[in-house]
Amino acid sequence: MCCSHSFENEHQPGTVPEVFDISAVKGMKFFDPHVHMTSRTTDDYQAMADAGVVALIEPAFWLGQPRTGLDSFRDYYSSLVGWERFRSSQFGIKHYCTIGLNSREANNEALAEQVMELLPLFIYKEGVVGIGEIGFDDQTAAEDKYYRLQLDLAREAALPVQVHTPHRDKKRGTQRSMDIAIEHGLAPYSVIIDHNNEETVKEVLDRGFWAAFTIYPFTKMGNQRMVEIVKQYGSERIMINSAADWGISDPLAVPKTAALMQQQGISAQDIELVTYRNAITAFAQSGQIDETEFTSTIDQSSKFAGNSILRGGQQPRIDKSSIIIS
Repeated sequence: MCCSHSFENEHQPGTVPEVFDISAVKGMKFFDPHVHMTSRTTDDYQAMADAGVVALIEPAFWLGQPRTGLDSFRDYYSSLVGWERFRSSQFGIKHYCTIGLNSREANNEALAEQVMELLPLFIYKEGVVGIGEIGFDDQTAAEDKYYRLQLDLAREAALPVQVHTPHRDKKRGTQRSMDIAIEHGLAPYSVIIDHNNEETVKEVLDRGFWAAFTIYPFTKMGNQRMVEIVKQYGSERIMINSAADWGISDPLAVPKTAALMQQQGISAQDIELVTYRNAITAFAQSGQIDETEFTSTIDQSSKFAGNSILRGGQQPRIDKSSIIIS
């Protein structure tokens, strides 16, 4: 649930964008804290690994059409802590997720009530680093109700919260999201306010929340604008993500933005904080993130529930550099 309204983009018609040279980010490592890999291909996983993405977070979100029942949620959550986690590991990328009822689907109250009973069965599972993405879409009474209930759930489980801010009336929705989080006893430092822009960033930072930015073509935030934000506000409590999903999006948004920041004089330390370290610090409050696990070996001959990512006669890639022989 990551795009619907357009913001002015910095690329002008008729201009030719500069080609991304992957060598510009060679040796860097990245953590994408918001990317919907369920919607992406294995080629995307490979491209992300090649560009230095070592770990990611996949928030539960809207799949693009109405659910037919509770089992649709159950299967989806199961895939986030199961198959997708395995699929990511086959490309050497550590996969985490956040679990929640997204704002758009909160408006189906009959189903939302059932989902609320399902959530406690998933939020304590291995690899779940927060409640998310939750918050407001149209800012309805139902969205308010289930946002509050899930904040209570996060507080009880001592998990960070990943907040989706609305595309329409963003400033008011962002302020309202923060007000309610504080009202429900959440420390701002445990709440990641996502999809920020120039209109919201100052207040989010001033109030002590984490400010996440989604680099998404033609909609939320272009990476040239992101460079200017880091120049103005610095790198403290700021992180970027791709939110790549089933829409026209870019799973390499984080490394591409790092390359642009480097090109335009942002320090290596600030780039590292915005594209890697800050996301780890924020979501490690879950107690689930261990950086030593980011360097897992790759063995594509392994299986999940009897299934592998290999089709037909494809040959597996096995990391021969490992000291472990099995």
